[in-house]
Amino acid sequence: MERRLRLIERKEDMAEGLAALARLDPRLAAVIAGRGEVPLRRTAPGFASLVSIVVAQQVSRASADAILARFTALLDPLTPESVRDASEEVFRQAGLSRPKQRTVGALAQAVLDGLDLHDLCSLDPAEAMARLTAVPGIGPWTAEVYLLFAAGHPDIFPARDVALQTAVGHALGISPRPGARRVAEIAESWAPWRGVAARLFWAHYRTIKGRDAAPPG
Repeated sequence: MERRLRLIERKEDMAEGLAALARLDPRLAAVIAGRGEVPLRRTAPGFASLVSIVVAQQVSRASADAILARFTALLDPLTPESVRDASEEVFRQAGLSRPKQRTVGALAQAVLDGLDLHDLCSLDPAEAMARLTAVPGIGPWTAEVYLLFAAGHPDIFPARDVALQTAVGHALGISPRPGARRVAEIAESWAPWRGVAARLFWAHYRTIKGRDAAPPG
């Protein structure tokens, strides 16, 4: 029940979370002060949203945006049915790699077979993660980002994200860049606001690197 009451849905939720993070970890006060407004990054749940996150796997944000723009122009509307019926040439023209073609295809089939991407947003995050990662090609990072942006879950931190690792290392003076396990350990102290912390550090990365590395949201 607590989870339902604390979804990250509005700017006011972000403000509450950032204030709580500054209390939980005083080191974050300077990071928060230097970022200005931290984007909410909410997106409507559903197939198109999850496809956009799949496209963003292991590529720059600029590349992901370009590939997604081509893909959605070729398949309009972007639905499980249109993906199922698309030729391999459509995927090639969009610029999707073979592994991502297989993942998007598997996701389309899973939704057609009954996977409810809207219902997932109301589940316990562990159960939602299990259902998502059961789809071939959907790993923990993709599932975590979907639950952050589509469900508004307040307490997920995608520690495998290289941009978040870079931003956490820079902000906290950790060199060399901390890996996923170390970042996950650090983020434990930010519970139950790790979803806000993730948004904060994506914003910090944009500030220090001059480009947005957050997944589409």
